[in-house]
Amino acid sequence: MSQLVRIDKDYASWIEELSQRYRRSQIKAATHVNSEMLQFYWSLGKDIVTLKAESRWGEKILKYVSADLQVKLPGIKGLSETSIGYAKRFYTLYNKHFTIHPQAVGELQESAIWRIPWGHHRYIIDKFFNAPEKAMFFVKKTLENGWSRNILLNFMDTDLYERQGKAISNFKTSLPAPQSDLAQEMTKDPYKFDFLAMTEGYREKELKDALEINIRDFLLELGTGFAYMGREYRIVIGQTEKFIDMLFYNLNLRCYVVVEIKTGKFDSSYAGQLGTYVVAVNHQMKTEADNPTFGLLICKDMDKVEAQYALESTSQPLGISSYELSKLIPEEFKGSMPTIEEIEAELNE
Repeated sequence: MSQLVRIDKDYASWIEELSQRYRRSQIKAATHVNSEMLQFYWSLGKDIVTLKAESRWGEKILKYVSADLQVKLPGIKGLSETSIGYAKRFYTLYNKHFTIHPQAVGELQESAIWRIPWGHHRYIIDKFFNAPEKAMFFVKKTLENGWSRNILLNFMDTDLYERQGKAISNFKTSLPAPQSDLAQEMTKDPYKFDFLAMTEGYREKELKDALEINIRDFLLELGTGFAYMGREYRIVIGQTEKFIDMLFYNLNLRCYVVVEIKTGKFDSSYAGQLGTYVVAVNHQMKTEADNPTFGLLICKDMDKVEAQYALESTSQPLGISSYELSKLIPEEFKGSMPTIEEIEAELNE
């Protein structure tokens, strides 16, 4: 039957709601099945380790276990010798994390490790078997961002772990506990603007122009949950017009984020300017449903001591980071490169 039977609007609406409900139940079932399978692999890996199976029954024990389980459970996938080997490594890797953080053992049943697919775990195990902290970091990032295996594979080859949460900030003293931790975790140092191709001697406006043109890539670099509100965002403070470099709203933190970008070295006056913008946004845009606004200053370079002193001098929640560019084009080539307008004109001919 290729077409829906349509009795009336209520019936059609009911059928649509039923189909959506069924899809949701399928997703929940798939998630539940994945979790149950991972818990089985955990218990299998734990048995192999605690029973000292390989020293007790020989090096080929994983092969024998695989063969015997497939006899007992014919037609069941995921019981190959390779999968059983991964089960041992799965338990060994994440058990290291819970050994390092004994306070987290009580949270084992609610851990993110049960909530990402087995195929993702195999990639993480291959890459970070001897680095449990990194492994857990990428488990959580996969869950937060809904990464496919290919996207996870790409991010594991970056220095995201080393940069995450590394901005100098005063969030712990200026934001309530839950938001301060999340805000800090959201920051990076340095930010990588590798998606930009800038000429040597570029000016601040050129950098901001390039960031706006490549806003999708900039949002990916900033992290999860950022919505772009605009550039040179106009606010009026008293009788004076001011323009915020870039204004964002973070859906996860439920707050506005004021971003100022400087192409030179950090100066303490920048923190005062950014703090003023944060206060203005709180007064003029923040609602009761929003958490306090915070500011992020991204400079080409900074003296970390000066930056820390500047943050201690303000009550506004601010973070200070640096940025890096990898694609700097020599200045002499600038004149030979077509502008965006020239490229568009050629396309329209």
